[in-house]
Amino acid sequence: MGARQSGACCKDKGLPGPGPLRGRQKFSPWDEALLPGRDPRCLLKRGLRHVSFSLVTTGMTDAPDFLWGLSEVQKLNLSHNQLRALPPDVGRLTRLVVLNLCGNRLKSLPRELSLLRSLKVLFLHMNCLTELPAELSACQSLEVLGLSHNCLSQLPASFADLARLRKLNLSHNRFAHIPVCVFALKELDFLHVGSNRLENIAESIQCLASLQIFIAESNNIHAFPRALCLLTSLELLNLNNNNIQTLPEELYLLCRLARIAWNPMDKGLHISRNPLSKPLPELLEGGLEMLFGYLKDKKHT
Repeated sequence: MGARQSGACCKDKGLPGPGPLRGRQKFSPWDEALLPGRDPRCLLKRGLRHVSFSLVTTGMTDAPDFLWGLSEVQKLNLSHNQLRALPPDVGRLTRLVVLNLCGNRLKSLPRELSLLRSLKVLFLHMNCLTELPAELSACQSLEVLGLSHNCLSQLPASFADLARLRKLNLSHNRFAHIPVCVFALKELDFLHVGSNRLENIAESIQCLASLQIFIAESNNIHAFPRALCLLTSLELLNLNNNNIQTLPEELYLLCRLARIAWNPMDKGLHISRNPLSKPLPELLEGGLEMLFGYLKDKKHT
């Protein structure tokens, strides 16, 4: 029996039909807000600093069309949905400062992201990206870029133009080497390349003089590059779970490393789960001062 017949049958028998409390269709949060014909702008949240809009974990596969007309929105959160594509209309949101697209199913991004000239923070973690548009380099205000847990193996050379980028997360991808364009990002103070396919770290790493946190854990790095010892601003250096056997004698130059760190959240030198040759494992147990003393003596003998 069809839905219409079923409703009529309920009515004929004097039984309650599919009213507001029984059999009610469930609407998405934005549909429900718009049912009375209200302006979509009623969904915007106006904080002290930013106008924001959020549709998190709603399970949507396509973003609603009205979204691209909210020209005043500055923070947009569409994370943890089922989005497979982002329409070119996203380029109409020219006031965006923060865009969060984490936890979707995006395989590519539209070139129109280049129109977001005010964008400072872009989160793309946990998607299915295999490449990024070269036009993204036009987002000259970008300071934070999160790309972890994707399928990336390279970055466009034009990314070298992201002169204001300070934090870059490339972890859990398919990089066989750190992209050359990364070494041109002079303002970087955070770089995460853990859980990739790295076997070495290029000497060009020394170009990142502002780097304070460098994480390259869970790769297959065979040697601790001496160039890392020139990054004297480093406060956290994580090379855990690689294939490193020796440490460079110049390691003591990293004077801002406060300790041998064992907790992933601690600043310091993380070098556990490597096949270090003797006597390095015993020296690590004695702390950073003992390790540095040994390396200094070794250098001068």
